[in-house]
Amino acid sequence: MIEIQELPIKRGNVPFRVARGHFATNHSHINYYIDISAQKTRLEEAIAVAKELAPKYATDLVDTILCLDGTAVIGTCLARELVNTPRGVNEHRDICVLEPEYNANSQIIFRDNAQPLIRDKHVLILMASVTTGFTANRSIEAIRYYGGQAAGIAALYSTVPESAGILVHSVYDIRDLPNYASYDYRDCPYCKAGRRLDALVNSFGYSSL
Repeated sequence: MIEIQELPIKRGNVPFRVARGHFATNHSHINYYIDISAQKTRLEEAIAVAKELAPKYATDLVDTILCLDGTAVIGTCLARELVNTPRGVNEHRDICVLEPEYNANSQIIFRDNAQPLIRDKHVLILMASVTTGFTANRSIEAIRYYGGQAAGIAALYSTVPESAGILVHSVYDIRDLPNYASYDYRDCPYCKAGRRLDALVNSFGYSSL
């Protein structure tokens, strides 16, 4: 049984909800599941996340927000916050909000109609969490491949300060959850101890086992 708990810390009006256990992502095993289901689907919580992240990019050029992990609602709210900053984020005072498409090899691709939103643009990557840096690095590579420039990485939770040389700004970080750990599945101490997985987790949520 997965038990989601709200930790007794809060940045602005953004709750921090987690479950402790033995979980498998598609590229690692982790001991905490970070639950941002409400932030991705409830307008009030999405706005709260955007208000916390926006000041970190208020003076940066941002043309497009690339929303990974189902964060398009947060991305839309963040675009609104940035456009309304005293110092415009770009000369047009407009930001595009884009979700990635993945091919059969799980690589990010952009169709011809979406490529102008990346090419020669400053692209802010928005993620649910940045832990191993694997997904963030893959996103940066895709942006550069299509002729764009990564303007930053924003997330609700992060365990790393940067990825591929790009700074990560998050609402919560490893200092708020210092016991968080991510393991290669071959070196997972829970697996070596014979502990079964509690759930499979991805950007959509979790499936108990």
